[in-house]
Amino acid sequence: MIQNLKRYGTLMGFGFIVLFFWANLPETFMTARNWLNISQQVSMLAVIAFTMTIVMVMGDFDLSVGSMASLSGITAALLFAHGYPVAVGLLAGLAVGVVGGLFNGFLVSLVGILPFVATLGTLTMYSGIAFLVSDGKTIFGRDIPRDFSGIARSGLEIPALEITVPFLTILALGVLLLVWFLLEHTAFGRRLYAIGGNYEAARLAGVKVRRLRLIAFGLTGLGAALGGLMLASRVASANPTQGSGLMLDAIAAVFLGMTMSREGEPRVLATLVGVLILGLLDNGLTQMNVDSFVREILVGAIILAAVAISSLGKR
Repeated sequence: MIQNLKRYGTLMGFGFIVLFFWANLPETFMTARNWLNISQQVSMLAVIAFTMTIVMVMGDFDLSVGSMASLSGITAALLFAHGYPVAVGLLAGLAVGVVGGLFNGFLVSLVGILPFVATLGTLTMYSGIAFLVSDGKTIFGRDIPRDFSGIARSGLEIPALEITVPFLTILALGVLLLVWFLLEHTAFGRRLYAIGGNYEAARLAGVKVRRLRLIAFGLTGLGAALGGLMLASRVASANPTQGSGLMLDAIAAVFLGMTMSREGEPRVLATLVGVLILGLLDNGLTQMNVDSFVREILVGAIILAAVAISSLGKR
């Protein structure tokens, strides 16, 4: 019984949260419209958390994803403000994320700086660059093309169900499938898990550890940039602090998912459960008009409870 509780405790917590809000919000919470709304609200966090899973598989993590998301959104918005096409702004924003991620990987894998220290430093750097290039101002209004903000408002209509699935939700699901396939069904993913299991053993076995860590951080940077662009499109604006709250939530989502694994390893499908838990809390508490700081208390309590359950029987 203890083993089942350890493995399914987070999933049971997810079910409890659904039942709690369903009981307190019977007319709105379990509607298709509300769940589609939740899926859109968490889509940016989901993309960042899914790609964060890639580096956490190796036992690393990236504290700079929030500031990288802000910088990517600012980069695209500045190009839009200077008359560049939407495609150019999107590509530039994604490129910023890739370069930032690769720089993180360079510091960690080639220079040898601990991930916590390296990404803490780049968190400040990327945030400072975002403030510098934007002069600390929010870019919005006419500077944001309708074609860009329209991305977040578009969706796939399903007439048979009389619903429209938001494009941001579809994009997040696409990233989920790509990361799942990459980690679970490719040699690249198996080698990342080998690095996370035993770094030195993987290196002695011929795994090119440095190169793989570099690539993994680059992919996480790409995910951070994509999440930042999605957020900028959704709110039709960009500012230097826009993505600052995404980093802690992304790590929390991956960590919640890790408690569902028998080995305690990050799994992207489990990360999805963590993302949904955070999204359900935001949505339900907002509908119940609960102060936002209560959400932070609950997230911390849920993480502690999940860790406590996963630790049962270890002593």
